Amino acid sequence: MQFQSEMGKSRRLIELFWAFFRIGPATFGGGYAMIPMIEKEAVSKRDWIKEEEMNELLAIAGSAPGGVGVNVAAFIGYRLAGVAGACAAVLGITLPTFIVALLFFFSYSFFEGNIKVEAALKGVHAAVIALVLVAGYRLAKSAIFDKTTIAIAILSLAVLAIAQINPIIVIATGTLVGLASIRIKSWLGVDTRTHAGKKLFAGKETRYPEYYI
Repeated sequence: MQFQSEMGKSRRLIELFWAFFRIGPATFGGGYAMIPMIEKEAVSKRDWIKEEEMNELLAIAGSAPGGVGVNVAAFIGYRLAGVAGACAAVLGITLPTFIVALLFFFSYSFFEGNIKVEAALKGVHAAVIALVLVAGYRLAKSAIFDKTTIAIAILSLAVLAIAQINPIIVIATGTLVGLASIRIKSWLGVDTRTHAGKKLFAGKETRYPEYYI
């Protein structure tokens, strides 16, 4: 039984590595551009996590330090196989990108100034913008759901666009405003659950504070 358990863990680690290894070289732009493919692989194809969980996970990964695509891979890997799963997922999603970037570095001098290559890169840039917009839409679905979050999003965008303020300060301020709004709403007796929490625990009592905001 122990041998079968170890074999099962090994297969899961290999599965995690291979799934994210295929995602890495197929997404140009990295970060948020990886999210649509990660969602397709982890939610639609393999059913590792639910769509509601993916929305919450994306919000957490986007606010944590580091690349959002790598953060999402680490969280999913840890969810399925602990620390070893997180390492397998991160290695899988970063290794092909490192190899491709290294090849580009050595071959760039041969293609520099080539009209066809420049045209291809412009097409890649346009595709990356589309992927980032899709990821932004998914993040907005989970992060913006009431007047408070709408106001925070608009003010944050205005501050970042107009003033030269470090994004870390904007993130920290938004976090404090969100926490303060929870306290005030709870004191007033207002339901502070996200849409994901309401859907998951509809009609049930819950002790899972992570679905509250």
